[in-house]
Amino acid sequence: MIPYARNAKQHSEAQVAQIAASIREFGWGAPILVDGQNNVIAGHGRLLAARKLGLPEVPVVPMDHLSDTQRRALILADNKIGENASWEDELLGIELADLKDAGFDLGLTGFSQEEWEALIAGEEATKDGLTDEDAVPEVSETPISKTGDVWILGEHKLLCGDATKADDFKALLGDELVDMTFTDPPYNVNYANTAKDK
Repeated sequence: MIPYARNAKQHSEAQVAQIAASIREFGWGAPILVDGQNNVIAGHGRLLAARKLGLPEVPVVPMDHLSDTQRRALILADNKIGENASWEDELLGIELADLKDAGFDLGLTGFSQEEWEALIAGEEATKDGLTDEDAVPEVSETPISKTGDVWILGEHKLLCGDATKADDFKALLGDELVDMTFTDPPYNVNYANTAKDK
């Protein structure tokens, strides 16, 4: 089998060792995908691990129906699509705790000891973003809504406009009649505290 020379997914020695340990523990899971000329499409890391283990044969699925463009796209998709999933940390922590209690070597799961200890303890593996649940993020200086925007909220419509202007109602409703509108009166009122401002 011939690895794809332009494979953008790189496998470190440590990761290849993890794959090899996984194959040794669980057996062969996913086969290597190849084209009609035995060029590897998916499974570059598994092939490296098999060579590290000295395996004379590996399971292979031929994908010779793919065009060259499809083959190259699948090489990327096979690696990227799995990365688009996320973990449910609470469930992951429970699963890891159960495996640990059963005496299973959690190093074979691919998680580092630091990661699985944090997950089992119920902490987030990383401390990215806000750490205080009550902290409110800063509001952007650039507004999201602007005058004239109409937001559809199920069966309701919300206009960012001026309730004193008939054209805004026309833009929102067209010829449609409504039972109720919510506006924000009073209008043309100076909200400043004149006693305080003096």
